[in-house]
Amino acid sequence: MRKAITGLAAAVVALVAGAAAAQDFKPAVIFDIGGKFDKSFNEAAYNGAERFKEETGIDYLEFEVTQEAQRDQAMRRMVRNGASIVVVVGFQNATPLETIGAENPETNFTIIDAVVDLPNVQSVTFKEHEGSFLVGMAAAMASETGTVGFVGGMDIPLIRNFAHGYEQGVKFADPDAEVLVNMTGTTPAAWNDPARGGELAIGQFDRGADVVYAAAGSTGLGVLQAAADQGKLSIGVDSNQNHLHPGSVLTSMLKRVDVAVYNAFMDTMNGTWEAGAMSLGLAEDGVGFALDENNRELITAEMEAAIEEAKAQIIAGELEVEDYYSTQN
Repeated sequence: MRKAITGLAAAVVALVAGAAAAQDFKPAVIFDIGGKFDKSFNEAAYNGAERFKEETGIDYLEFEVTQEAQRDQAMRRMVRNGASIVVVVGFQNATPLETIGAENPETNFTIIDAVVDLPNVQSVTFKEHEGSFLVGMAAAMASETGTVGFVGGMDIPLIRNFAHGYEQGVKFADPDAEVLVNMTGTTPAAWNDPARGGELAIGQFDRGADVVYAAAGSTGLGVLQAAADQGKLSIGVDSNQNHLHPGSVLTSMLKRVDVAVYNAFMDTMNGTWEAGAMSLGLAEDGVGFALDENNRELITAEMEAAIEEAKAQIIAGELEVEDYYSTQN
């Protein structure tokens, strides 16, 4: 009886200690330009943070960057507020993080879409070219004109990587297909210009494209809207955007930023977070394509089988998708 009571007391002490530790735990996330409700990249990060909050009951600190000068300020504010882990979303945070991370070695940072080599920084990148290859196959197989399009956001290597994988997938499914490529701009404003995205998509439709893939943050919402208005097909990105225009969005290239944010929070709380770089592709379920009730009728059984076969071959190393970066060496 005494042993049972002692064991129960130990369990209670452990439970109380765990609760106290959870109370001391302060996760934080800094969203990139475009905002946490961009229905794409940032919103995926938001969904990961919200999942953590729902499962643990622990709220998180947050900040939405609207101008470049705020990146440094936001990170320093999170450190001052005692954040245990700060997730910074977007490659443009890399430069300020190099300084702030070095100045605050006791704070853990996870950066999405960039690599910062510090002992207290975890860098998470994705193999966007692999997921884009699959939706490129879908575009080619769904196209009736043999011409498909791509609208990117800011013209940077990261977005060129989306386009490069997409083009390879298109050509894999239809070697004779034509791929039209336009970038929205060369500044961060390119992520948040739906009107311009719509204009670029319409320009591609006028040139014969009947499927357009948008990898442009909030700008991509204009692409999806233009496709729906013109009776064409679009492809969403990062988050599952199929529901935005059911029957018009062919599929979405999923980039599991939500999982990266959730894992950063959870692993830090559990003491299993590790610094270093990781790149997530099809094999790690870091990218993929969306199939649900909103696009089920657009993806035929034959299309799905072909895409799944290519996916298996890529994972097995039997089919190589070239990344854009390797073409620049």
